Amino acid sequence: MELDLYQIDAFITDAKGFSGNPAAVIPLSEWINDWVMQAIAAENNLSETAFFVKQADDTYHIRWFTPSAEVDLCGHATLAAAHVIHQNLGDTRPVLPMTCGVGPLAVRVHTGAAETEYELDFPLRVPELVCDKSLAAQVSYALGMPVNSLHRSRDIIAELSTAAEVRDFKPDMTALTLLDAFALIITAPSDDPAFDFVSRFFAPSFGVLEDPVTGSSFCSLAPMWAEKLGKTTLRARQCSRRGGDVALQIDGDRVYIRGRTFAYLRGVIRLPL
Repeated sequence: MELDLYQIDAFITDAKGFSGNPAAVIPLSEWINDWVMQAIAAENNLSETAFFVKQADDTYHIRWFTPSAEVDLCGHATLAAAHVIHQNLGDTRPVLPMTCGVGPLAVRVHTGAAETEYELDFPLRVPELVCDKSLAAQVSYALGMPVNSLHRSRDIIAELSTAAEVRDFKPDMTALTLLDAFALIITAPSDDPAFDFVSRFFAPSFGVLEDPVTGSSFCSLAPMWAEKLGKTTLRARQCSRRGGDVALQIDGDRVYIRGRTFAYLRGVIRLPL
C-alpha cells in the first residue's frame, strides 16, 4: 500500500524555509487503522503528522498524531494540511472547512499578498489563573527560575519576566515530564517592537521535547495576552531554535491564527501491510 506524503513548514519566518514547524501531511481516500496512523507518525518522527479525509459534504475530517499519541487539536499541522489541500489538491475555495474531534474548524486562504498565507479559525481556550502554590513551586523548580504568574487550560502557561529568559531557557526534560499537564508553555513580553509576546512550548510526555511552533498554544496565549495588553490583534514569535511568526486576531469565542508555509518535501510512503 502506498500513500502520498507532504512535509510542509508552517508559520515560517521568511519565504526561504528552514524555519517554522515541519509537519507531515497524508491525504486519505478513507480512514486506515488508528494503529497504522500512529506507526506512520512514529516513523516520520516529526512533532505531528496530519491525516485527512474529504467527506461527502466537501468538508475535511482531520486528525493529528505525535510520534507517541493522537492529539485533539494541532495548529501548525492544520496550516500544513491547508497548504496541501489548496496548492497540491487544487481546492481553490477561499475558506477550507474542516472538522475534528473538538468540533468545526476552518482555514481561510489569503492570496492577495506576495505569497499565500493561511489563517486558522480555532476555538479560544481561555486559561484560568492558577493560585496553587505547590504547583507554582513545582513549575519554578522545573524551570530553575521564579515565574510571574501561572495560567492553565490544556497546558500550563508560565509567564516569565523577560523575553531573554524565554529564549535562553535550557529545559530539564525529566523535570518537565513530571508536570501533570499536556505541555508547559513559557512566555513573556517581547523585546522586539514587531511582536507583542514570545513563547516556547514543551510536551516531552507526548513525544515532543520542544515544538518549534505550536498553533494550538495560541488558543490560550492569545486571550491571556489580549487581556494583559488590552488589544485583540497581536503578533507573536515562538522563539524555538527554528523560530516561527504568528499573527493573531480574537473575535468572540474564536481566534484567527495566521501564518505562511513552505513546501519542503513531497513523496510516497510504502506501508508493509
